[in-house]
Amino acid sequence: MTQLQIKSVQCLSPTGLHQMAYKEWGDSNNPKTLVCVHGLSRVSDDFDMLAQELARDYRVICPDVVGRGRSGRLLDPQYYQIPQYVSDMVTLIARLGVSELHWLGTSLGGVIGMALASLPANPIRRLILNDIGPEMDAVALARIGEYVGKDVRFATFDEAWNYVRAISLSFGQHSDPQWRKLAADVMHQDADGQWVFTYDPGIAVPFKATTVHSVQADTQRLWAAYDAITCPTLVIRGAESDLLSNQTVQAMSQRGPKAQIVELPGVGHAPTFLHADQIAIAKNFLLA
Repeated sequence: MTQLQIKSVQCLSPTGLHQMAYKEWGDSNNPKTLVCVHGLSRVSDDFDMLAQELARDYRVICPDVVGRGRSGRLLDPQYYQIPQYVSDMVTLIARLGVSELHWLGTSLGGVIGMALASLPANPIRRLILNDIGPEMDAVALARIGEYVGKDVRFATFDEAWNYVRAISLSFGQHSDPQWRKLAADVMHQDADGQWVFTYDPGIAVPFKATTVHSVQADTQRLWAAYDAITCPTLVIRGAESDLLSNQTVQAMSQRGPKAQIVELPGVGHAPTFLHADQIAIAKNFLLA
């Protein structure tokens, strides 16, 4: 069995200290490092299948972004934003003691990756953006905002995993055991025995404060960041994605790092890497 350790690193926000947990797969002395970062309300466990496959080639690091999973929470939810997340990742990379690495980011994890990869002297040498780009559809953001942060509670796990499946149908086709894993990774029983999400509902505070003006400003900043990226970049797009348009993907293939593009039929936002063919796409690009 592939070696797995769960570790944590102490990070700093303007309101204090917090712990960021991360999974480490493979040989901790392997100089080849892959960092995999999940989406807005997901967790490090999303990459379990991919990490087991790639741990023969990499030291695979899968953090729980602050406010999610095993990580701590911020005292002020207004700091659940990209600058804080990038700062935490810089702290994590310093802990790892590596000067270069590869990065795979799903949705939010891809935005963090773009921001970091745009900085001078950054350590990212290969970048995979999973169904994310500098421009995001406002309607899709509103759809996500409808369920993120809601205080939903379930008496049984069966009710919980059916809810997760209902709000995650855009992930594409999965077996019942896969849906159960996708739910079990992000839900737990509280003190009253009810099933609730593991993330801090506060992660929705800045997300729901977005306006048309702020989205436009964020888009300009993200395009500027994308255009500054110089490492080989792969964009994986769910062909039915409502968040990342085909028009944006085509622009990404012509601008900045001139990303390679792979579209996955029958999948929306976002591919989960629970399927062997999706894992193979990532592996072939990273090890090229």
